[in-house]
Amino acid sequence: MQARTMSDLIDEPEDGQNAPEFSVSEISGVVKRMIEGEFSHVRIRGEVGRVSRPASGHLYLDLKDDRAVLASVIWKGVARRLRVQPEEGMEVVATGRLTTFPGQSRYQMIIEDIAPAGVGALMAMLEKRKAALAAEGLFGAEHKQALPYLPDVIGVITSPSGAVIKDILHRLRDRFPRKVLLWPVVVQGDKCAPEVAAAIRGFNAMTPGGALPRPDVIIVARGGGSIEDLWGFNEEIVVRAAFESSIPLISAIGHETDTTLIDYASDKRAPTPSAAAEMAVPVRADLSALVAGLEERRRRALARGLEQRGQRLRDLSRALPKVESLFAERTQRLDGLAMRLPLALSSLTHRKRVQLAASGGERLRPAALLSDIARKKRDVGAWSVRLTPALNRNMSDPKRQLTALARTLETLSYRKTLERGYAVVHASDGLVTSSTSAAKHATLEIEFSDGTLPVATGGTAPPAKRVAPRKRSKGNDGSQGDLF
Repeated sequence: MQARTMSDLIDEPEDGQNAPEFSVSEISGVVKRMIEGEFSHVRIRGEVGRVSRPASGHLYLDLKDDRAVLASVIWKGVARRLRVQPEEGMEVVATGRLTTFPGQSRYQMIIEDIAPAGVGALMAMLEKRKAALAAEGLFGAEHKQALPYLPDVIGVITSPSGAVIKDILHRLRDRFPRKVLLWPVVVQGDKCAPEVAAAIRGFNAMTPGGALPRPDVIIVARGGGSIEDLWGFNEEIVVRAAFESSIPLISAIGHETDTTLIDYASDKRAPTPSAAAEMAVPVRADLSALVAGLEERRRRALARGLEQRGQRLRDLSRALPKVESLFAERTQRLDGLAMRLPLALSSLTHRKRVQLAASGGERLRPAALLSDIARKKRDVGAWSVRLTPALNRNMSDPKRQLTALARTLETLSYRKTLERGYAVVHASDGLVTSSTSAAKHATLEIEFSDGTLPVATGGTAPPAKRVAPRKRSKGNDGSQGDLF
């Protein structure tokens, strides 16, 4: 059905009716066109009420004052571009257009831009956010880290084209040159907060000792500006990244009077970027002077200590007795003993001679010793003559016993039995002692006294008939043999 305007509908009353008749859709469409036509671009000031953020990414909120409430919508494409996200209780100025929502018979505002209504609104929102983050403990002093005294690498998060990085590098060159690792970010606008948070987390994610050195301290810096310009450093994502940083962090945002929420979460706050560089490193000249002063104090202390100990040693040496007096008495005693030594040796020799003579010295003369040796030599000769017959007698009896045992062993050997006409039957698994076991083997081996003979049985031959042993007869040598 072709859409009709309100005037069209009014000009066409039906028969018998003074007022025109509308369908629900028609009246809703007419109202929608009238409102959108009259309020296609409006700016509305009010306080943000209920804020809803569904998974679709759109924002639904209420704008209110003390007497009315206006439902509003911010589509997700617009919501991503907002510099300041609306929060409940915030006073804002919203720009957009009015429309209706026929499904619920209500009108609403499609917001295309929204901004705080002056500095007061921003400060109120800032205080509210500050209180919420402080309640979580993000600003607690117990979480602050000490800055390293002399870092090897300093990470700087700032704009690469501004004057801030130049001021920091200049101050570092003047005080104590260090390696600087710059992470470029946008320091103003919608991209500021996510880029700064990503830079802080990126520095912390570096591996110590890797190809790209991990900073020992981080400086987040930006020049001065209005509260709107610095607002990115008040965002919750930046504050949480600064709190979670395991690397000590110095915040240097704006001038001395400017304060942002990252200043409360950082480990140190510097009033200016140049002051942050001064916090990061000491003055090399002052450090050199301090080291020189300590070296001079060490040298003087060492010289004073040596002098004191030398004087103490000299005092102690004067209290010691002279060397001559220490050895005089012992030297005199040694001289006395040396004069008595020859007489003592002579007396000792004479006394030993007397003792030797009294103990039978005649027996130790050479003639007596030679006579004793000759007598013992004769005894040895006599014993050697008797030794050979005794050995022969002792060896003859075991020899006879061994010969008798050998004859007995030879008599009992089965070889002698083979010489008397017997044979031994072997199979692959051992001796064969019965015809039944012999029939189970295809080949047998018969051992005679002069060798062996292989025999093929086929493995199916019937058991051989048992043959009665023949009578034995005595041989000429008295042994018994079998009769065949």
